Amino acid sequence: MCGIAGYYGNTLRTSSQVQAALKALQNRGPNHASFAHYNTESSQVYLLHTRLSIIDLDARSNQPYEDEEHCLVYNGEIYNYIEVREKLEKLGWQFKTCGDTEVLFYALKQWQQKAMTHLNGMWSFAFYHKKLQKLWLCRDRFGEKPLYYKKVGRDWVFASEVKAIEALTSEKEEVNYDQIMRYMVLGYKSLYKQGDTFFKNIQEVPRAHLIEILPGNKHDEECYWAPNLKVSDMNYDEAVEGFRHKLIHSVKTRMRTDVPLAFCLSGGVDSTALASIASKELGMEIQTYSIIDGDPRYNESDNIEATIKDLSCKNTLIHLNLKENHLDALENLIHYHDSPVATITYYIHSLLIREVAKDGIKVSISGTAADELVTGYYDHFLGFLAEMKDHPDYCHHLSAWKEHILPIIRNPLLQDPDLYVKNPQFREHIYFKQDVFSSYLKQGFHAEFTEGNYHSSILRNRMLNELFHEATPVILHEDDLNCMYYSVENRSPYLDHELMEFSYQIPQKHLMQDGRAKSILRDATKGTLNDQVRLDRRKRGFNAALHSLVDFQSPQSREKILDQSPIYDIVDRNKIEAAMNEKELPNSFSKFLFYFISSKLFLDQR
Repeated sequence: MCGIAGYYGNTLRTSSQVQAALKALQNRGPNHASFAHYNTESSQVYLLHTRLSIIDLDARSNQPYEDEEHCLVYNGEIYNYIEVREKLEKLGWQFKTCGDTEVLFYALKQWQQKAMTHLNGMWSFAFYHKKLQKLWLCRDRFGEKPLYYKKVGRDWVFASEVKAIEALTSEKEEVNYDQIMRYMVLGYKSLYKQGDTFFKNIQEVPRAHLIEILPGNKHDEECYWAPNLKVSDMNYDEAVEGFRHKLIHSVKTRMRTDVPLAFCLSGGVDSTALASIASKELGMEIQTYSIIDGDPRYNESDNIEATIKDLSCKNTLIHLNLKENHLDALENLIHYHDSPVATITYYIHSLLIREVAKDGIKVSISGTAADELVTGYYDHFLGFLAEMKDHPDYCHHLSAWKEHILPIIRNPLLQDPDLYVKNPQFREHIYFKQDVFSSYLKQGFHAEFTEGNYHSSILRNRMLNELFHEATPVILHEDDLNCMYYSVENRSPYLDHELMEFSYQIPQKHLMQDGRAKSILRDATKGTLNDQVRLDRRKRGFNAALHSLVDFQSPQSREKILDQSPIYDIVDRNKIEAAMNEKELPNSFSKFLFYFISSKLFLDQR
């Protein structure tokens, strides 16, 4: 895990600009920093790298990594680098290191744009062909690793973080107020719908894309991967066994590291399954870290304690403390993120990673994207019921939903089992109460809901939109920056493209059993994952109440939230103050207030 940045254009960068960019990326790479500069008749090319040493800690794997023809700067991990190295050795390539950087370097030289088909991992990289003056910018299939860029005329500036782009250009980027309003009114699921960022002139290299930049202001962009979404006719046992095999393999390859690692453990099935596989199937002695909130709606201590006892693993419990100055800590985190922190969950996650880093752990394992592979959200049940409407087992599934799920659904829009039968296009629960939250803005904000058309199945199309646009991209953005803030690498075993493609070949009828989402994952880990967690139907995950973090009656909190700010050019201050005075906030308003606070602290820093 590292930081990368660079420039391709006509103008020399100054030494102070280059050094400022390297300094901006020092959290991402505290172990080594360097750059390469290529001066040609038609272009100036700079490739910058800061290294967080994870695999092959020797200086021989430092970057930029180059030979006479090419130069590479790379952020991420190629998990199957051992297997790819064996392929390349059979083709005659000789290796000087024991890491994955050299493997990626020779894979690109050997297979060119086809190299990514051989790779299983997460990455963003810049690969430069010196003679042809050709530069490739590329991101992994799911967009786990960030890569921002700014194009002005013939100049391309790119980096893992926006602050490094600002350092290389010596320019402060202009805030995209449309994105601020979109975020506050529509919530975090709207952030990756339009391809916008929080800055007007900053874009991201899309996931699974490679951009080729050539002399003469020429460039081309291609998508190198689209998942196989063809449903097979496998039976339930085949689905469970196939998922189990691929998940264990994914966890095993993501355990490859030369530094200590730990698991982020909630009370839910997703993270607990990964920790249990590592402990029981792979025989590892594992460390786990968990957050405990005193609010009973979010307290997961019973399930966490059951897992700790079952695995006999070392666990660090972090109890949320209202006395800690969370607004100041959030402000510092936002400064590093170069954006609002998306939800309260990711602020809490940063507190967990802070403890991980204190103990010298360099790699964290998270349960991101299990919901998007094998179901998990409450609206997934309604999509499932709609698809099973004419199936002989429909009455059984409906009865199980009414008995086990309906009583724990708080959103009134999701309490009708025939919702998607009556209206397959219903999505109002995703931008819940947008008209209400829009009324807090001086000029209001409205956007129609849109989604990509990936699949004929209502359920599967929802899951794919969540995976590629709504939920997972936000989680990956926050996970990456939270971890990099503390120089820790994050890995997500569910985001394995082979596991993902297998999951989407499973017939929809197998995805839920007896009123339980993720039946495939639950049965795939039977005998490995403790039954208290495995059979728990409640939706679990890192979360907390806003009142557990912010005392809205505290003079210090009120001053920080209500003081003069650019946010009040677009938001009605009196309405915010009135909301803060409410003793109890509905969950949707609690989320909105956090969005507002996060946006305010972001704008105050610009």
